Amino acid sequence: MNAPKKLTFLIALVLGVLGVVGSFISIPIVSGIAFWLLAAGWLLMILGCFLKGL
Repeated sequence: MNAPKKLTFLIALVLGVLGVVGSFISIPIVSGIAFWLLAAGWLLMILGCFLKGL
């Protein structure tokens, strides 16, 4: 298991925050896909930990 790169971590963090905020606050584009944004951020973080160089 490896630590993800800073860019990978930041992208996953932004996706996760958008997903959480979009589920509580009505944002036109984000609220409809809030779950998928959160899932994509989580998946990116998992891949960043398991794949070297990501």
